[in-house]
Amino acid sequence: MDEDARYEAVRSRDGRFDGEFFFAVETTGIYCRPSCPAMTPKRRHVRFFPTAAAAQGAGFRACRRCRPDAVPGSAEWNVRADVVGRAMRLIGDGVIDREGVEGLAARLGYSARQVQRQLTAELGAGPLALARAQRAHTARVLLQTTGLPVTQVAFAAGFASVRQFNDTIRAVYAATPSRLRAAAPRRKGGRDATPAAGIPLRLAHRGPYRAGPVFDLLQREAVPGVEEVSGPPGRRTYRRTLRLPHGTGTAAVDERPGARSGTRRGARLGGWLQARLHLTDPRDLTTAVQRLRRLFDLDADPYAVDERLGADPRLAPLVAARPGLRSPGSADPQETAVRALVGPAAAEELVRRYGKALDAPQGSLTHLFPEPAVLAEAEPDGPLGALAAALADGTVRLDPGADRDDAHRALLALPGMDLATAAVIRSRALGDPDVAPPGVDAPDSWRPWRSYAVQHLYVSGELKPC
Repeated sequence: MDEDARYEAVRSRDGRFDGEFFFAVETTGIYCRPSCPAMTPKRRHVRFFPTAAAAQGAGFRACRRCRPDAVPGSAEWNVRADVVGRAMRLIGDGVIDREGVEGLAARLGYSARQVQRQLTAELGAGPLALARAQRAHTARVLLQTTGLPVTQVAFAAGFASVRQFNDTIRAVYAATPSRLRAAAPRRKGGRDATPAAGIPLRLAHRGPYRAGPVFDLLQREAVPGVEEVSGPPGRRTYRRTLRLPHGTGTAAVDERPGARSGTRRGARLGGWLQARLHLTDPRDLTTAVQRLRRLFDLDADPYAVDERLGADPRLAPLVAARPGLRSPGSADPQETAVRALVGPAAAEELVRRYGKALDAPQGSLTHLFPEPAVLAEAEPDGPLGALAAALADGTVRLDPGADRDDAHRALLALPGMDLATAAVIRSRALGDPDVAPPGVDAPDSWRPWRSYAVQHLYVSGELKPC
């Protein structure tokens, strides 16, 4: 989009572009999402930015009305396999907070200087600025949804010091942390919540969201002890355990989505899934949120997907029947790979024999799925042993910054790994939106959304899941 097209999107408050770009108003010093309901500024006062971090770096603060820091992430990072796309997925997973820029660069196979140059050239902000914007958002969520002391919020959000935290909050939100907390709308059980009681969250998505098929899949695949799905269709809750960098956690996500008011061409502008996280260490909030977003495919662009697939005669009636259908990902890529290889019954047995018990079980959630290193030692033979060893020693990388083609080749080099299983792992664990299982007639006209096309065929019954 050129700047004139972007301004038209702003003028029409088009929520399809929330997260794809941001606009700032020079006369107010505020930046917004395209669908901001405030009065549209004059074109000569508007500047455009590819990321919230770039707008913040230019000295603009976040709009208190449209909360641009809360929009879904750009769908571009799901599609792109280049270094910028991989870097953005890793930053979203919190790698910079844990390993710094040097750690990010090492995972990408580039120097820190090269990563800085490429991100700045394309996104208007370097890795530290992008991570800073993410920390500010995490801090706002913790301030407004928990009763954690401000000092604990600062370190839980990833800041190195309270002073850095205070300076960033003032710069991004034009308010002190205490004022930001006081300005939060009161919700039932909201700011009095604690990490022990759970952190309530709204996981935003753009456009329509077809939740039923996602929950059907999760219910069908649920491994007892690690996952459960409860409630009647339409009002189900998915719960699972999470292994995180600083500790463990459990997550609960409700099927029934909340929706923003207003429509665009007959479709909802967007909405959210209600979630609650229980974390042993609040520093894991950013990582846990990103893993849930990948699992539920919340950063997808349903407008682009449906437009492309809806033009195909075979898929058009399926897309019309289920607009906003998603291609589910993974909350734990290594777990997903093992489960794709061994199947549900064997996965349940692995949890029973080798899963790590939670210190504080929550109902039927009692265990973490066993780590690859544990499986490699306990089950060294056969395809499972080969996959577990490859995951444990890094021969096969499935983290958010992994090169998808390299990972696919490494998977196929393992004994007992077939094309169908590798395709499932690439689609689910690596989040590739353009995967077709072997034997499926998937024309190039479906690209780059073949994973979504296959989901339509599965849900309609034309294909049987692997």
